[in-house]
Amino acid sequence: MQNVPGTYALLLRASTARTITVGALGDLQVSPGSYVYVGSAFGPGGLRARTARHARGDGALHWHIDYLRSVTTLVAIWYTHDETRRECQWASLLHTSSLMPIPMANFGASDCSCSAHLAAFESPPSFADFCTQARHKAPDHAPIHRTSPSTILEG
Repeated sequence: MQNVPGTYALLLRASTARTITVGALGDLQVSPGSYVYVGSAFGPGGLRARTARHARGDGALHWHIDYLRSVTTLVAIWYTHDETRRECQWASLLHTSSLMPIPMANFGASDCSCSAHLAAFESPPSFADFCTQARHKAPDHAPIHRTSPSTILEG
């Protein structure tokens, strides 16, 4: 992963049920299962800096994902160095493929009109299926990569 802009998805696992307060959004019921949060990193440091912060799980509770990240395990990171912001498209694809309701309205989507940038799954979604759907929706989509949190932290 490079220090360039792009879009990413954090694949998270929750092992226990609990309620967390997500800043001004309110309470989120976290159930055991998988969650996927979609974000973008078009500022200083790009994808490497942003995903490393999420992989470490430290720092102030700034973004909505920081609250959820504090009670989940980061399993994998999907990312693209596409110059086009793809987070809304990715969130839509994930919501379409999930059989579960959106966990919390507006989560991660305070700067767009999406319902949320968070999706819940009983088991982790397929990376290959996601890549196929993304390329079908946007044939000009740059390649999507998958990495582990440990690889991000070592880099």
